[in-house]
Amino acid sequence: MSFRPKKMRMLQWFPDAVVSTRGPRTGKALYLTFDDGPNPQHTPALLELLRRHGAKATFFLIGREAERHPELVWRIVEDGHSLGNHSYTHPLFHALSHREQWQEVQRTDKVLRGFDGRRHHRFRPPRGAFSPALALRFALNRRNLAYWSYDTLDYQHRQPEELTARLREQPPRDGDVMLMHDDSDCSRHVLETMLPEWKQHGFTFPALPA
Repeated sequence: MSFRPKKMRMLQWFPDAVVSTRGPRTGKALYLTFDDGPNPQHTPALLELLRRHGAKATFFLIGREAERHPELVWRIVEDGHSLGNHSYTHPLFHALSHREQWQEVQRTDKVLRGFDGRRHHRFRPPRGAFSPALALRFALNRRNLAYWSYDTLDYQHRQPEELTARLREQPPRDGDVMLMHDDSDCSRHVLETMLPEWKQHGFTFPALPA
């Protein structure tokens, strides 16, 4: 089980103007990112954990869920975290036409704009799937696809203790963008252990730049 699968290592060769996989390297920074929220059952406890440790993150939200739970989106923004675009309905992106894909992006940007005032947001495709046409359209609009460099595998229904052990065996590095999710409590349990350890090793936790 690798936290750095071959596909992600290959994406790192793309120019940042097309696909970004890492954050700015500032000495010792880890970029925590959470997909698939907001979730009323799991997001509040995760936000509380991040607050206790002074950690900021980027939440790649599903537009439909942001509309359903606006109070959680406001709390994310008020706590100093960044909003990212994770499509409106989290569909199977490869099954959509290019027009339908772009509509998913634009509709979610419009939803998120009502919370942070930004016209565009970093976009992370559902399940990481994108077409060359979508990448080209983002590049022509001077936007990029926001990926990750470190997959925590928290979506594989493994025990948090197993993932924690793997994180220690294959520790993240400065500038790593950590893929996690806030539609379960797995990442929160992992971070309850790892955030204090990473802080002891000198890491900081900024949100990704807008």
